[in-house]
Amino acid sequence: MKKVQFTETILRDASQSLVATRLSYEQFEPILKTIDQVGYYSVECWGGATFDVCLRFLNEDPWERLRKFRAAMPNIKLQMLLRGQNILGYKHYSDDIVRRFVRASVRNGIDIIRIFDALNDVNNLKVAIEETVKSGALASGTISYTTSPVHTLQKYVEMVKELKKMGVGTICIKDMAGILSPKSAYDLVSAIKDAVDLPVVVHTHCTTGLAFMTYLKAVEAGADVIDTAISPFSGGTSQPATETLEYALRELGYDTGLNPDLLHKMADYFKPIRAEYLANGGLNPISMATDTQCDEALLETPRVRADMGYPPLVTPTSQLIGTQAVQNVLAGERYKNVGAELKAYCRGEYGRTPAPINPEVQAKILGDEKPIKGRYADTLPKDIFEKAQAELGDTARCEEDVLSYISFPPVAEKFFAWRREQEEKKVKYSIVPAD
Repeated sequence: MKKVQFTETILRDASQSLVATRLSYEQFEPILKTIDQVGYYSVECWGGATFDVCLRFLNEDPWERLRKFRAAMPNIKLQMLLRGQNILGYKHYSDDIVRRFVRASVRNGIDIIRIFDALNDVNNLKVAIEETVKSGALASGTISYTTSPVHTLQKYVEMVKELKKMGVGTICIKDMAGILSPKSAYDLVSAIKDAVDLPVVVHTHCTTGLAFMTYLKAVEAGADVIDTAISPFSGGTSQPATETLEYALRELGYDTGLNPDLLHKMADYFKPIRAEYLANGGLNPISMATDTQCDEALLETPRVRADMGYPPLVTPTSQLIGTQAVQNVLAGERYKNVGAELKAYCRGEYGRTPAPINPEVQAKILGDEKPIKGRYADTLPKDIFEKAQAELGDTARCEEDVLSYISFPPVAEKFFAWRREQEEKKVKYSIVPAD
């Protein structure tokens, strides 16, 4: 019997997609032991936007959250999403920082690191993959799936072969926009299976309504793992429902390895949480649909994307392209106002673009400034960690604190101040006056 395994996304991408990653650890905690026993291939619980949001909005130490996940779920593989040379931020970091972050992630409990680059530039994946393998975790080499005149089946297969040479343990097709069609999924999975002897993981979203059919055809082509979300946090901009696909595939004769009774227990747990977010506005109904009124910006977005060399639209390029499209519409003139991030993109700081940037647009944005040659990370200072450590002084209690500060300096500083205040309050109110 053919086995199909599942990665559960409720602890990361499902909640990120629907409620902007605002679920706190306390909201997850009571159900973690159940999740640990369901029979998942892995649970995606860290990385992506979780790191930023924990510090910025939830007053949680993301490293402590990870350690708690590890303690509560000892039997399941914990998985994170890493943006290659961007780590979990929105710019490139030096190789030393990437290596330190990977080691710390594994040390604190991560088993699988799904590593992607917004441009599919394998030069931006190499260091993270190498350090993941060296640290004893599984590196999942990732294709950021998109469609364009330059994104062909042949190009994806070439990328997969390079990833295998780098030492990845699985190949992931990351369809962040939900545009992977059933036929394209079948063709791409089949081509990857023919090219390399590695398990294939497929990730998509329900944004366009294709996801259930896409997964079925991917599984028929030989996909080994699919990403799903427990039903209360599935659909819309999230992943397809775990219970639905488990039942459908089991009916078709596949071994899912999942316990349906525990899945229903999970669903029952998250139903009132979903209802709470719907009631307080934390879950916007537009996240469950595909409609929008931003017609002009939507028309401008593919034009900007073409000018920028057809990058896949995933963090951070999705933000860069979308923001610039809006700027162009609001200004009434294309590229009149350009943000620092898009200028950095045009300088080459984000890596090699899938196709050349429109030279006229690039010249308008950069002026007399010349694009960099070679790999941007090689031009960065080698003592970033030491300088950050010195800036923090006694505020940094461990290497993880320094890495948080390097990733998001003002946000981390604010969190450290809040943490100190909370500890001082505890000390103040725990003192028992003498008789």
